[in-house]
Amino acid sequence: MTNKDFFAALADLEKEKGIPQQVFLDALVNALVSACKKQYTGTVGTVEIKTNPEKGTIDFFTVKTVVEEVVDRENEIALEDAQKIKKSYKLGDKVTEKFVPKDFSRIAAQTAKQVILQKLHETEREAAVSEFSDKEGELLVGVVRKIDARNVYIELGKGQVEGVMLPTDQVPGEKYLVNDKIKVFVKRVKNGYHGAQVMVSRTSPGLVRKLFEEEVPEIKQGTVIIKEISREAGARTKIAIYSEDPRVDAIGACVGNKGARVNAIVQELKGEKIDIIPWSENPLEFIAKALSPAKVISVTQLDEEKTAMAVVPDDKLSLAIGKDGQNARLAVRLTGWKIDVKCESAAKKLGLNSHKDEENGEIDE
Repeated sequence: MTNKDFFAALADLEKEKGIPQQVFLDALVNALVSACKKQYTGTVGTVEIKTNPEKGTIDFFTVKTVVEEVVDRENEIALEDAQKIKKSYKLGDKVTEKFVPKDFSRIAAQTAKQVILQKLHETEREAAVSEFSDKEGELLVGVVRKIDARNVYIELGKGQVEGVMLPTDQVPGEKYLVNDKIKVFVKRVKNGYHGAQVMVSRTSPGLVRKLFEEEVPEIKQGTVIIKEISREAGARTKIAIYSEDPRVDAIGACVGNKGARVNAIVQELKGEKIDIIPWSENPLEFIAKALSPAKVISVTQLDEEKTAMAVVPDDKLSLAIGKDGQNARLAVRLTGWKIDVKCESAAKKLGLNSHKDEENGEIDE
């Protein structure tokens, strides 16, 4: 079988797509062997196919094993018959004979076309997966292309990759419209049936982290460190930060001139409140800061491991706890401590001292 145009087309594909000819040829050979077996079931046995791009040929061979007594006519040949072909054949040798498939050109052409298209698709998909696998944990800008009853589908990159935002990754109250440009956090990249599929999120704390890295040069440079983030998407985020350089005001760097930096992030998050908390290696001091915007009178470590009681003014109790307990809940996640929040009058009734007492592990705010 000679088809120089076919090999020329493969050479063009190699130049255009950067995919080696051999990738297509290996796939084509496997497909042709399979097609040949189907067409010649029970007659040709084992089939080998050899390609020669330089000569533009594709040759077919049957392969049989030399045996003393033939049991499987498809795959075996008697020693006597083998030696008629070549006297040097002995038991166990492989006899390879060239043959030309009858009426095989149409099937071969169809098979070649299918294999090339499939392999091209697979290779592009693998390349896209490889490219985007490095994007896990990154912030990307995509275009909303489709919305169904549950998921939002986002075009990423040059349209070769689909981002999928599941219901749990969609912010309550946010509206997504087709053709909207949105920023998303890449959670995971996988090779799906229809190509590379990127699982993206608008609810992940990682989204907030990346937005701060974009807006605050000191964070990107490593001068200001994001220690912890706790978030209830669409409502409130608490972010604990720390400056490696005592000359750098971590809070000021994140807030920006007249609040420009943090306001840009709040705008991207559609009005989500952000509490920027100075991190402290002293856990009780950190807890007091984490309950912001409430003023904390004192924090006392209780007997249980990583459990503390925070005392706040009577008129700040609801602020410290937050609506439906949200503020206290976020503070617990941020610090990793269980926090019992009490108002000052309740603490006094229980005989608890709300003044600074270092021996008892208390700290005034």
